[in-house]
Amino acid sequence: MSQTETSNSYPTSARNQVKRRHDRGFYDHDTVHRILDSSMLCHVSYAIDGQPYCTPTFFWREGTKLYWHGSSASRMLRNQTRGERVCLTVAHLDSLVLARCGFNHSADYRAVMAFGTAYLVTDPEEKERAVIAMVDRFFPDRTASLRASNTQEIKATSFIAMEIEEASAKIRAKGVADDDEDYALPIYAERIPVRTVLGAPEPCPRLLDGVTRPATLNGYSEGRLLEDALRDAYFVEYPNG
Repeated sequence: MSQTETSNSYPTSARNQVKRRHDRGFYDHDTVHRILDSSMLCHVSYAIDGQPYCTPTFFWREGTKLYWHGSSASRMLRNQTRGERVCLTVAHLDSLVLARCGFNHSADYRAVMAFGTAYLVTDPEEKERAVIAMVDRFFPDRTASLRASNTQEIKATSFIAMEIEEASAKIRAKGVADDDEDYALPIYAERIPVRTVLGAPEPCPRLLDGVTRPATLNGYSEGRLLEDALRDAYFVEYPNG
């Protein structure tokens, strides 16, 4: 069932309301945030002089605010500094669905569309927090063990933030769904699960003797689902969600 609007959900409007298959639409913070926090790659859509663009970039969430970063010279960041309207999307492909009819072939997925007004982070304290968060959100406590970024490196990096004004999640988890009469046909059908799984870490060949992998990276171990590692890391950095 779709999530009705409450104080713990994002408001719905013609912009974010799921138009087709309302039963797959969710607007509650828990569902939307869980999908966002299971990813580090998003796509940000915006328009420049009427021309639409869509840029992939890393992002993270703090409460109901989203942050992403990039080169200060990038077209995306240069054109999101004046309060631009943007749409940030995240999608997880969970399975391929092969039905008995081409029309019913599909995929199971989880996706989020988040809408808001993007702004360039110019406040020195907010930018300082973002410099740390862009690492520690994914790899908790790592910044403290690293060489500090120098002035030029910080200057070359810009951050965009966006308060989530509206958002919706859409989830399909149905597997094979043929027309009732088609189940009697002698045609093979199946669901193929899709997962992003972490491989074995490959240490830098130029590590100094005695430098070992820190325990803080144990969450990124061989065989784990990437989304589980990312979500666990999020709650280490932001225990209150």
